[in-house]
Amino acid sequence: MATPSEKLAESLKALRVLQARGVVAIRSRDLSRTHRERLCRNGFLQDVMKGWYIPARPDEPMGESTAWYACFRQFCAAYFKHRFGTNWCLSPEQSLALHAGNRTVPRQLLVRSPKGQNNIIALPHGTSLLDIRASIPEEKDIEEMDGLRLYALPAALIACSPKYFMQSPTDVRTALSLVCDASEVLERLLEDGHSTIAGRLAGAFRNIGRDRIADDIMKTMQAAGYRVRETDPFETPVPQVLTTRERSPWVNRIRLLWQGMRSEVLERFPAPPACQKTPGHTSSVSRTSTPPTPTIRSPSKAIRSARR
Repeated sequence: MATPSEKLAESLKALRVLQARGVVAIRSRDLSRTHRERLCRNGFLQDVMKGWYIPARPDEPMGESTAWYACFRQFCAAYFKHRFGTNWCLSPEQSLALHAGNRTVPRQLLVRSPKGQNNIIALPHGTSLLDIRASIPEEKDIEEMDGLRLYALPAALIACSPKYFMQSPTDVRTALSLVCDASEVLERLLEDGHSTIAGRLAGAFRNIGRDRIADDIMKTMQAAGYRVRETDPFETPVPQVLTTRERSPWVNRIRLLWQGMRSEVLERFPAPPACQKTPGHTSSVSRTSTPPTPTIRSPSKAIRSARR
């Protein structure tokens, strides 16, 4: 008869097979009931919702959120793929945050799908999912990142709400800095006649110092017969710190974060220590005589000396 340790080893082998396949969101049917209950009892599986689990470490203290935050996106991607197939995507605002390099786990992940039920699904550690019944963009305007289906960057900039520019200026400015040419957004603006959105994007690009893109948007929309009024959606100007050469969102994101925190950091920084001068003390530099300048011989003299 197998010992408890041998039985646990068999259950761990079954879990290892799933992990080798890259499975993070484990469903009830992926493991037998015996393996599942044994792994949960020993702390190797963590219950997320009814019928869904994630791997965990048995030595994690009660209430530890590391395992959950580490696999949050992979779990959500697998869950929505199971429910909706490929007929879903994140909201424009959360898509824009991911394009901008914001990897913070949101308190509520908003997902759009024609099959959504407008329900809130509670998840561990105060997080949740909200699947709303709404249309999703065409397949050409959808990208995949970490298994999550997102609005493509130009489509997200067009579809996000005006309030998001003021609520998350760092994310939006970082995303705007990734646009190299006005043609990336003009095709969608002209196709659907978004004159108001065109004016907002032109003002946003001008706010971050991309005057050429802003001018191209205004001229092209006006040439197509649209009346466009440029408006700045941000509340404050941004220092000219954004670079156009870097394609990584984290470069400009770090620059923007530092500019926003710099004044607060300087206020809390201690004053530099004053230089203490001892009366009658003379620095060692003043006492040291200047070394003599070495004599440099010409190459011909050096060669003759070597021959001798």
